[in-house]
Amino acid sequence: MKKKNKIFITTARIFIAATYLLLQGSITSIYSQTVYEPLYNDVYKFLSRLSQKGIIEFNDQIKPVSREYIAKLLLDARWKMVNGKPEPKNITNLEKEELEFYLKDYWLEYSFKLRPSNSDSLISLNNKAEVNIANSNSGRLRLFNYSDSLFKINVSPILGYELGSNDGKSYSHRWNGIYLYGYLTDNIGFSFDFRDNSETGDNIDRTKAFTPVTGITIAAGSGNNIQYSEIKTTISASWNWGNFTIGKDFLEWGYGESGKLVLSQKAPSSPFIRLDINPVPWLKFNYIHAWLASDVVDSSAIYTSLIRGENFDRIQFRKKYLASHTVTISPLKGLDISFGESIVYSDRLEISYLMPLMFFRLADHYLSKANNNAGDNSQFFLGISSRNHIKNTHLYGTLFIDEISTEAFGNSKDERNQFGFTLGGSIVDLPIDNLTLTAEYTKIYPFVYRHYIQTQTYASSSYVLGHWMGDNADLIYCSLNYRFLRGLQATVWGEYIRKGGEGKPVDQYTQPQPPFLFGLNSRFTYAGVEVKYEIMHEFFVRSRLTINKINHDLDNGGKIKTDYSEFYFALYYGL
Repeated sequence: MKKKNKIFITTARIFIAATYLLLQGSITSIYSQTVYEPLYNDVYKFLSRLSQKGIIEFNDQIKPVSREYIAKLLLDARWKMVNGKPEPKNITNLEKEELEFYLKDYWLEYSFKLRPSNSDSLISLNNKAEVNIANSNSGRLRLFNYSDSLFKINVSPILGYELGSNDGKSYSHRWNGIYLYGYLTDNIGFSFDFRDNSETGDNIDRTKAFTPVTGITIAAGSGNNIQYSEIKTTISASWNWGNFTIGKDFLEWGYGESGKLVLSQKAPSSPFIRLDINPVPWLKFNYIHAWLASDVVDSSAIYTSLIRGENFDRIQFRKKYLASHTVTISPLKGLDISFGESIVYSDRLEISYLMPLMFFRLADHYLSKANNNAGDNSQFFLGISSRNHIKNTHLYGTLFIDEISTEAFGNSKDERNQFGFTLGGSIVDLPIDNLTLTAEYTKIYPFVYRHYIQTQTYASSSYVLGHWMGDNADLIYCSLNYRFLRGLQATVWGEYIRKGGEGKPVDQYTQPQPPFLFGLNSRFTYAGVEVKYEIMHEFFVRSRLTINKINHDLDNGGKIKTDYSEFYFALYYGL
């Protein structure tokens, strides 16, 4: 135990010293700030549309991105629109309104450091301290904001209520909390997001298993009610070519409207450290180390405590970690190619995986002595994004490799190829302005994300870190989104999923390997429509209708068919 503590202390000292040296060498004359924008903000889709029309260059292979980066892109688009570049016909009147709307939300980021010299019409921050209740100088409402030369903060409430029907049974969802973010000096950014949830109804989905909805840990509840909470927080130190962040938040890798293969919002948020380096415009490097929740009890750490005359077993969960790094190269405008590697390991914090430039796969060979039973679970992934190389079009693909035997290709008896891929694309303003068409296909072969050692599955809190539908499944997804006016949009979507059997952990090592969609199959057909209106910043009204048709195969050759619909109406403030 003492040895482990020494390793942890030494590692912490290394990180502190490295961060200190980086900041000492760059903060003196550089101004940079990092607060990550929540992933559910519609500004991401707005910037993506502008990017696939060639108006800006938006690198969002790894999200969230910083508010400063978003502000720079919004200002860049504003400058081009004002100066007629690109041609006005490539920008709709609605996009101009949306741009002005979003700019008001990034007052702290652009008002005193990012404002270009030829944009005098934009709001500038004076040298005096400013405190506002319910209104900020940006022209948008806030609960509270404060700004001076040293410290800046914005505070917003989170309030929401949703009513609906699930298969004819009533349902309600209430949530509340607070969101704040701000800056300390010119190089430290921080954020805090807390929300408490309560769901009531006879058909509550308590597990959030086969759905893109983020998984939960139920804190309390009985009968037809469950309660749970979520907290996210970050603090970042930034310099002109990079930033270092420690926090607890969601992380996404790659593209996909129906789900993301590598990292998604399916599992609850995890604590992490994050390093981003951007030394030149065409090269980016990202490193992440996360502390996952294994949900596996450490039987060697159980002990009994006597409380009020009764014995209680004290348990601990096994430690579990994820290390990941990615290199993104942008050889052409609008083209991003990303290569990444990750490793899931357990039981102890390993310094080899705390080295951002380490080749994790080879480090695993060194640490395990090439013994599979002592080894860790590594993955490789590739992402490609092409924007506006075909007019107004975004084409993307992701390949996730959990296990592959290249030397065995052509010999089915020896193959052990466990990987998944997504291919997709979207087109904007065709055939009419403000319309977006998206289509994609995802296929995940058997045993991807899984591992015969429970603490090394590609999961956290018992939810997969990647695509929500899991392994041995494929999906076809299509959607149409139309924006009627600033803030008002409707989306019609549909998807068809085939899901095979689960199998046993030992099956992934059998030869020949079980075929795709082995076992009893299930087929899911989902269709829905959603209408959402952002009346003013962060104040929404939303309505959703979903029709679900499910078929499950039975051992006796029969089928179970289930048809049901869901309808929800929500009013909420706060993203």
